[in-house]
Amino acid sequence: MNTTSIKITSEKLNLQECYDFVADPSCGGIAVFVGTVRNATQNKEVTQLDFSTYKPMAIKEMQKIADAALEKFGVTKIAIHHAEGLLTIGDIPVIITVSSPHRKAAFEACQYAIDTLKETVPIWKKEFFEDGEVWVNAHP
Repeated sequence: MNTTSIKITSEKLNLQECYDFVADPSCGGIAVFVGTVRNATQNKEVTQLDFSTYKPMAIKEMQKIADAALEKFGVTKIAIHHAEGLLTIGDIPVIITVSSPHRKAAFEACQYAIDTLKETVPIWKKEFFEDGEVWVNAHP
């Protein structure tokens, strides 16, 4: 059984695809994290974001996170999908879904995955403002 779905794409992320991947008759809970592009950061109005990645390494790191979540929390399946390229307000740069027989493990694994992704995966974000732009080394 395939227990992980890892993807980095310039296409629009699909929440239903992530949900369908983790849905399983043995699971009583699915936890979902959807990161969205917000319209402001540090009191500055954001117009758009540009995500760049070193894809081979990013995919490898995302797989490590998924494998660790499966082992550490005993969850059944996990999907981690991240967008690359230009995104505007309301767009979705990251989706994580996790299924587990019990909800607590699904929540914990989902939080672990997004927190670890922000720390370890080589994806960079450029924020665009009315008066310029800035590279940010953190995730949404």
